[in-house]
Amino acid sequence: MIYTITFNPAIDYVLHASEVKAGNINRADREEIYFGGKGINVSLMLRELGVQSIALGFAAGFTGTAIEDGLSLAGIKTDFVHLKSGFTRINVKIKTNAETDINGRGPNIPKDAVDELMYKLNALKDGDTVVLAGSIPKSLPDNIYEKILEEISDRRVKAVVDAEKDLLLNTLKYKPFLVKPNKFELGEMFGAELHTNEEIALYAEKLREMGARNVLVSMAGDGALLIDENGKTHICGACRGEVKNSVGAGDSMVAGFIAGSINGDYEYALKLGAAAGGATAFSEGLAKKKEILALVNKL
Repeated sequence: MIYTITFNPAIDYVLHASEVKAGNINRADREEIYFGGKGINVSLMLRELGVQSIALGFAAGFTGTAIEDGLSLAGIKTDFVHLKSGFTRINVKIKTNAETDINGRGPNIPKDAVDELMYKLNALKDGDTVVLAGSIPKSLPDNIYEKILEEISDRRVKAVVDAEKDLLLNTLKYKPFLVKPNKFELGEMFGAELHTNEEIALYAEKLREMGARNVLVSMAGDGALLIDENGKTHICGACRGEVKNSVGAGDSMVAGFIAGSINGDYEYALKLGAAAGGATAFSEGLAKKKEILALVNKL
């Protein structure tokens, strides 16, 4: 089974308007609501690709209930820790000729809630996968990723880590199955500016030498690069289309790679990941399977 963990899930309230004037009453032309958070996005995309997962994390208040209900209707199992106070955040995204985001802070997460999440990890067994993605709320310890991987280190669980800088680097001692920095994040980890595929491959290999089994680097308009656990470098060109959405593309790439790697075919996993990420970038929300497979055939 695949488990995703979302520490700070959200309801994304997306407003489209021709223009927005500060200090005035503005009216939207149309609006959408999505259930978000990086782990939740991975679960939603896995479901679209026909792969089951269980979404873990923290939920609070009526907004937390709405997310759980929405995921259930989408066919995704959830096992959230329910917080006694606060409410799961709402992110407001205003789309005009530019995109303006106002992200909610989210509820305070007490120690007993963290302990309950750790207890739920007892369900993980050999062969399962756990996805750790995104930033950590201020109310959680900054080594929570490490604590989780230490908790499950007695089992052969595949860990997938999609995080920035030290948050990712500190997990490498647990030999995660996959890490997915983007090109900028990879350079930032080593204090370098990366321009060519050769430079990106060089530093991706450093992450593999430090413990990661597979290193997937998203390169925006230049595609994606993978160094697999056998030391082989794969490069996939970028998908072509009109970019409509910047939210969830990286999460879609992670989900596509996980789904594509189930049979150990890393070349196909890279293609499916790149297609899933591209299709989401070309969609208003997370992409549909038909759109993803259409791009796979073009890569």
